Amino acid sequence: MIWTIITILFVLWLLGLLANIGGAVIHVLLVLAVVGLIYNLVTRNRTPQV
Repeated sequence: MIWTIITILFVLWLLGLLANIGGAVIHVLLVLAVVGLIYNLVTRNRTPQV
């Protein structure tokens, strides 16, 4: 689920960057995608040690 959101945010950022629209909103989308990626990587590696 989180990978889908990250991919959508990244694609929207890339389209906005290439089309030169959106201004600062484009960079906010990129930051949100990176934060989501980092969150997913941190929480995915937490496995209970038995």
